[in-house]
Amino acid sequence: MTTEDSLRRAEELLTKVEEARARLETSNEPDAALDVLGELADLAKEVEAEIQRAKREAEAEADAQR
Repeated sequence: MTTEDSLRRAEELLTKVEEARARLETSNEPDAALDVLGELADLAKEVEAEIQRAKREAEAEADAQR
């Protein structure tokens, strides 16, 4: 996966975060809200992993160009 692929994946995940956040704001049921919060936590971990992957790939590409 390239740096660009990782960043694109992170953007896709951020879109999912925004969608889940919107569902959370409109939820009136505590159980549904808890489910969405769990989903948000999982998505946040995935976003962080993609950002870290992109960072490692960018550093590896920079090292390869030296």
